[in-house]
Amino acid sequence: MATNPSSSLIEFKSVVAGYTHLTILNELTLDARRGEITLLIGPNGAGKSTVLKTLFGMLTPRSGEVRFNGETINGRTPRQLLAQGMAFVPQGRNLFGSLSVLHNLELGGLQLPRQVLKDRIEEVMQLFPRLLQRIDQRAASLSGGEQKQLEIGRALLVRPEVLLIDEPSIGLAPIVVQDVMNLLKNLAQSGKSVLMVEQNVRTALKYADRALALEMGRLALDQPAAQLLEDPNLNRLFLGGSAKS
Repeated sequence: MATNPSSSLIEFKSVVAGYTHLTILNELTLDARRGEITLLIGPNGAGKSTVLKTLFGMLTPRSGEVRFNGETINGRTPRQLLAQGMAFVPQGRNLFGSLSVLHNLELGGLQLPRQVLKDRIEEVMQLFPRLLQRIDQRAASLSGGEQKQLEIGRALLVRPEVLLIDEPSIGLAPIVVQDVMNLLKNLAQSGKSVLMVEQNVRTALKYADRALALEMGRLALDQPAAQLLEDPNLNRLFLGGSAKS
């Protein structure tokens, strides 16, 4: 699928990145567009999570260029990128379990003025009515799906232009996964961009707009998600034969 540069919110141009002496991204070039869910797929070790970490400033590219909103962001910190409109929901649970839902949200918006934070929390609660019902409960007492909603809600407090999310379905029941995917779809339809890594590829393809397949740190395929979902070679080519239904 041809890239439309005018709609690209995120761009990687010949990016090389990795950990210490291990190179993961090998001159990777890709883009993610405004108002879309872009799904990163590929076998383990292909570089999917490394893309998110490099984009969010957790890893610094060794060479190449990372651009956000047309601006080079190489070397910027997660705090700086958060202020620029980028939010990241990493794998696993990243909550303060002993604190309430409300306190977790407040900690996620510490940089906001008090009244703005209060208003933003009310906005988030409209998106997550189950969290509103549990506003004073400890985060550790929530179900897995509710904890994931809380993580996403906390990220949305800063009204990001783009949400990076890594493996949102881990540990969740299928019906809860559907709820989370619908939420991400609604965010994209409202104009936000979502860049997602997800192990449950067949389910994620049903909600994504585009799929970018990585192989050995390079872009192997850029295709509409609906089209890739119908490809009989999906498992063999990009998932090592282990895609989940």
